[in-house]
Amino acid sequence: MPLLPAVEPGLPECKECLALGQTWTRLLVCLTCGWVACSDDSRGSHARAHYRETDHPVVAVLDPGSTWRWCYVHRRTV
Repeated sequence: MPLLPAVEPGLPECKECLALGQTWTRLLVCLTCGWVACSDDSRGSHARAHYRETDHPVVAVLDPGSTWRWCYVHRRTV
């Protein structure tokens, strides 16, 4: 399985939630472009919306040391 290239994550915030005055539960980073957005367990599910708009399939939790990765295409951890 090919490794994903390293990306530089954006600021640790969900810009869409901030614009709407919402809070988030967890932040995810897109491993294709570094976009940071809230997870599905947050009110906005903005990381999933980013996937739908861009087809960037894999995200990771924006926590130091975490190895959790999710693929929207296969709907499973990778």
